[in-house]
Amino acid sequence: MIFTTTSGAVTVLTLSQPPVNAISEEWVRTFNARLDELASGPPCTVLHIRSDQKVFCAGADLREVRAHMEAPDGADRMYAYVAGIQRLYARIEQLPQVVLAEIGGAAMGGGLELALACDLRVAATEARLGLPEARLGLLPGAGGTQRLTRLCGAATSTRLILSAEILDGWAASALGVVNWAMPRAELAQRAAGIAAGIANLPAAALAASKACIAAAGHRDRGGFTDELEFTRRLLGNAETRRRVEAFLAGSAASSMQMKKGVAR
Repeated sequence: MIFTTTSGAVTVLTLSQPPVNAISEEWVRTFNARLDELASGPPCTVLHIRSDQKVFCAGADLREVRAHMEAPDGADRMYAYVAGIQRLYARIEQLPQVVLAEIGGAAMGGGLELALACDLRVAATEARLGLPEARLGLLPGAGGTQRLTRLCGAATSTRLILSAEILDGWAASALGVVNWAMPRAELAQRAAGIAAGIANLPAAALAASKACIAAAGHRDRGGFTDELEFTRRLLGNAETRRRVEAFLAGSAASSMQMKKGVAR
């Protein structure tokens, strides 16, 4: 259903629930278990979420939704179901790792909400992305209204949610829903390259940057103070000191060469 592989500082989490990676309660439990393994396993810097199906994730498991709705306590069951998905996505959002979503096919409803919980999104131009819940008289309740608004602004989130509009990868990129869009044939290689490039950066600096970026979205939190406190911590980090010292040494050498050139 969901499996992970780790190479160096990158862990790839693959959604593998035929045919459409439908979100069931078992799917949520399995995803949480994989995150437990991530937390207790070897350190990694990037979590790269992708699918081996034709779609990325098509949203809710309709059979499970029908069973919940037909039960006498259907509203309570649906509430618990959506709350479980929301908690999972909040957990993904709060990971110290940089989380990259590779969207090769449809990302609809809860599938797009999963991608929105990630830090970065790269999509195939052929992919279809949308939050169509309003067509059913519902709303994207697994974080969609909040994260899309924070990401793209109220105007774009209002347009996409209230009209239930479906975007292709190019349009999603133009509106800021995804960070990169390219033909599907190029997607896997490009996504792996993005993950590898980020994995070469210091994990502590990335985690601190994520925390400060998150603080910017909350007016009651002191994001500027967070920046200073994390800077203090990073200055005591051995990897940070090594990189800064190497940069300063290289800068000094370059400066000396420039001075010699001018003297001549």
